[in-house]
Amino acid sequence: MAFFSVIIPLYNKENFIGKTMQSILNQTFQDFEIIVVNDGSTDRSEEKLIQFQDSRIQYYHKENAGVSSARNLGIEKASANYITFIDADDYWYPDFLKVMYENITNLSDYKVFSAAIEVDTSKKVIPSQYSIIKTGDYEIVNYFKASLKESVIFTSCAVFDRSIFTEIGNFDTNIKSGQDTDLWVRIGLKYPVLFTWKVLARYVYDENSLSKNTNFIASKMDFTKFLEYEKSNSDLKKFLDLNRFSLAIKSKIAKEDILFKKHCEDINLQNLNLRKRVLLKLPASELVKLINLKTKLAHLGVGSSVFK
Repeated sequence: MAFFSVIIPLYNKENFIGKTMQSILNQTFQDFEIIVVNDGSTDRSEEKLIQFQDSRIQYYHKENAGVSSARNLGIEKASANYITFIDADDYWYPDFLKVMYENITNLSDYKVFSAAIEVDTSKKVIPSQYSIIKTGDYEIVNYFKASLKESVIFTSCAVFDRSIFTEIGNFDTNIKSGQDTDLWVRIGLKYPVLFTWKVLARYVYDENSLSKNTNFIASKMDFTKFLEYEKSNSDLKKFLDLNRFSLAIKSKIAKEDILFKKHCEDINLQNLNLRKRVLLKLPASELVKLINLKTKLAHLGVGSSVFK
């Protein structure tokens, strides 16, 4: 049995899957299996994938049902005790699995392991900024406190003890965008995160991806399942309010007035700084101008999303 099960959801990534696969096969730690779930791709993704001949690769094809369904099938097929995911357009540096293996074996009391990432904007590669004070090579962190800027759990740069999925469940297939955040919240309620400062993965920024498409704003998570938890967990409340702020801004831009009002009603404004409170009051036309400006600056490595 392999030490790691690497799960790749694949949907129309013909231009990226080759580099992603090669980054896995080039790992300095080689005890893994690869489970690729083709979620009904209509391009040449399958053709590009089958060029890789390795006995550790398992390939499954299913009708398109979304990334959560694909990842969940991968979890079902996984045989290893430690599960990791990588999206079909992201990239691991050669020591990703090696560092994760060392952390798991040296700090076996923990069940969630992650590392820093960098973002490829096509203009520039930018290291992510985290709301954590650095004290060593790694930190043991509360997920909510540590994720007020960038999430310390990134789908393509984390490892999970498989028992976690038995206890708290898999990805929620009813959420079309934000399903990863939903899972990280459920994990964060029960487990600390061992976060490594070394950059071990690269996220390829795609401004046309589902998560950035306001047409799907009504399908994003609304956090109602966590209302009772946040009443007694101030760290969770602040984390969720920052995410509600982001969704409120996106709802206003999409002219979803009812959704905008709903997200705003659930926010404790004391959890937002003055700039964010002002942004909530701006008209959609002004927000679009600001976002376009911030996106251009982010591509150049100056600042980050307007929602942060």
